[in-house]
This record gives sequence, C-alpha cells and structure tokens, in this order.
Amino acid sequence: MRIRHKKLLNIYRWDMAKLYFKYGAMGSSKTAQALITRFNYQEKGMRVWLIKPSTDSRDGKMMLHSRVGLTAECVTILPDDDLRALFCGYAQQNGPIDVIIADEAQFFCPQQIDALRAIVDEDNIPALCFGLRTDFLTHLFPGSRRLLELADSISEIKTICRCGSKATVNARIDGQGHIITEGEQVVLGGNERYEAMCHKCWRRRIEKERAAKQNV
Repeated sequence: MRIRHKKLLNIYRWDMAKLYFKYGAMGSSKTAQALITRFNYQEKGMRVWLIKPSTDSRDGKMMLHSRVGLTAECVTILPDDDLRALFCGYAQQNGPIDVIIADEAQFFCPQQIDALRAIVDEDNIPALCFGLRTDFLTHLFPGSRRLLELADSISEIKTICRCGSKATVNARIDGQGHIITEGEQVVLGGNERYEAMCHKCWRRRIEKERAAKQNV
C-alpha cells in the first residue's frame, strides 16, 4: 500500500510540473511576488533556483530587489548561456532543484525559454516566470512572445492607471514627464522612467503632447 501511494504521489507531481508565465505592467509587484513565491517554497523545505537575465542590472549582478523592500541573491543568466547546462551544473553543486523561479523573464532569449520548457517536460521541475509582456510601444519582447507560445499557464498580475482603469501599457517618460515613442526596446528604469497606464490614457496623452508641440 505504501509503495502504491508513493507511485501515486509521483504521478501527481508529474502532472503538476508546468511552465508558468505571470506578467504585469510596470509597478505591479512582479518581483515581490516572485520573491514571496520563493519564500513559500523554501518554507516547505524545497530548493529554489532563482534566476534573472543579465540585462536586468539595476540592483546588481546577483541580486533581486523589489519596490516593497524584499531582496534575495540570484543566479544571473547571460544571453549566450546554455540555461539547461547551467541548471544541471547548479543541481550537481547544490543538490536537486524543486522549482525554478525566473524574474524579468521578458529579457531571456527564445532559446532560453525553450530550455525552461525542456526542463519542465524532461525533469519534472515547475518553472515560474515573472515579467513584462510588452515594451513601451506595446510590442512583445522576444522572451515574452516565446512564453506566450509555450507556457502551460498564463496569468496577469494587475495594476492600475491613474484613471483607475487596469494598466496595460509600460509608458516610457522623459525627465519632463513627456511620453517617449521612439528609441531602443530595452532601457532600464523604474518609476522615474516608466509609468503604467491604460491604453486609452496612453494614446490620449501622446495625442495631447503632439498637439501641444504643433501649437508652439
């Protein structure tokens, strides 16, 4: 009976291993939720592989920091890194991994998202990815696009616009608070550079600022 029960538990765990994508606009506390999720797993005695792409260098190479003050050391993944090989090497040095938690997942390259998918499928390890869906022009990031294509579970972490509607746009702003509509896709920053808005407010503010320039 005990052997049969153990087999049922293994089957259940296999069914539960999934690739998750939890996305939200700037200021939706994605990193805080990633770190809280890490704590919850560790509290149960589980080993977490906490990772982020090297593109996110705002809080140091090996640190995650949330706006609410939560921090944790993490493993930084370079664009050319073989993520699956790093996972295997980390597990060999530190023991079996129970879950992968990835922050700023939009900055991973598509091949690294494929590697996470392979780990979930072949190693029965759940991978929880937190990040942005779109950039300051509402275009998908490459990593986010691949997650939307591959994830078993996709959920939105909601935040609000100044008007009270749900924010979906990561508006990039300059030093004078004007909306920026040109530039590179990746420009790091926090509240001083980005503001979460609903699409209507974002569009109307762009139109208002363009009209003001024409009248000068």
